[in-house]
Amino acid sequence: MESEKRLKLLIADDEDGMRMGVARALRNYRIKLEDGSWAAFEITEASSGENAVSLMEKDPPDIVLLDNKMGGISGIDVLTWINRQKLDLMAIMITAYASIETAITATKQGAYDFLPKPFTPAELKVSVRQAAEHLLALRQTRELEEANRKVRFQFISVLAHELKAPLGAIEGYLYLLRDGTGMDDPEVYQRVVERSLVRLSGMRKLIYDLLDLTRLESGQKKRELSEIVLKDIANISMETMMPDAHARGIQISLDANDETTLNADRGELEIIFNNLISNAVKYNRDNGKVNIVVRETDKEVEIAVSDTGIGMTEEEIQKLFGEFVRIKNDKTRNILGSGLGLSILRKIAALYGGGVRVESKPDQGSTFRVNLLKDPRPLE
Repeated sequence: MESEKRLKLLIADDEDGMRMGVARALRNYRIKLEDGSWAAFEITEASSGENAVSLMEKDPPDIVLLDNKMGGISGIDVLTWINRQKLDLMAIMITAYASIETAITATKQGAYDFLPKPFTPAELKVSVRQAAEHLLALRQTRELEEANRKVRFQFISVLAHELKAPLGAIEGYLYLLRDGTGMDDPEVYQRVVERSLVRLSGMRKLIYDLLDLTRLESGQKKRELSEIVLKDIANISMETMMPDAHARGIQISLDANDETTLNADRGELEIIFNNLISNAVKYNRDNGKVNIVVRETDKEVEIAVSDTGIGMTEEEIQKLFGEFVRIKNDKTRNILGSGLGLSILRKIAALYGGGVRVESKPDQGSTFRVNLLKDPRPLE
């Protein structure tokens, strides 16, 4: 069944024949919206301005067709009341006494359109359709703005939380250094300095990840595409992670063909390899292994990075790719990270018409696979 919105429409006119004619023209009228859904109208009638106000107090409509000259309060008076109440509706003024002054007054009071009598059913439908489309567009815009406001608030809250812990730790270490507490012992002094540097490194990683994410989502990151040998990028990322890997006895191997190339942005490929290899080392066990495999078919390139680390449950895998999402359990408590890397990875893969998959088992390890199309349409 087609999706259909129901819009409430109030006809306010003191002429019975006019109300009946408008109701007859619109009763079975449906409009197709830009999103493919349909909108139809639930019609209510008011025989005076006072009656219209009373009905709108109880159940505000989406659209009101408002005659100006009615017994009692006028259409302009009703429009003024609607404006004061800040009702979320579209008002269309209908009158046999069209004048520039009336149109200007109605517009100032918030009227969306002005329909002079006599009008044809076709003219009526055009005016109602435009009002409905405008109303729904405004509401959708407000909903998006509210959603964006909530996302920004959540983003800032999480960011503040992620920065608060390392800042607090560094502050504590600096107080120890200032007060000289336990600093007579060179080992304690060295440990305090090293822990501070580790915390600063984590904050720097968070900031860099935030910058990458912001550039990607804003479209402001300039992409420079060229034919790149993936093995070269993989080797650079491996070299970057070698000190951390050697310190824990982790072996890193690469299986890639010298001829495997991709028309891509070098910086984006570096982010992909850096994130994959960095995670494979961080979440590995001591003396473990990291295996990087780059394969290609006629249509795509696949980058697979496997580790022999702590692994994940199916429930944990489902949470992985959200922003600021980190798997928190006893095994990951002391592993630092921004929680943005995999979200960025997924967004970059999408630029190449690809995606990211993960296979993992607790205490056995994980394999992340990134697929990138060689000829995505369109490639930005």
